[in-house]
Amino acid sequence: MPKLSPPPAEGEKAPAFTLTADDGRAVKLSDYAGRNLVLFFYPKADTPG
Repeated sequence: MPKLSPPPAEGEKAPAFTLTADDGRAVKLSDYAGRNLVLFFYPKADTPG
């Protein structure tokens, strides 16, 4: 298992990351640079999919 970084403190910028969307495409945080963005993380074990 990869070592996780500590979460950013409130008000700090989030580190760069890439996630896989429901449709399989890669989505980077930088794709939304300069825009407001709200992220919701759901554990896959607790959701269908």
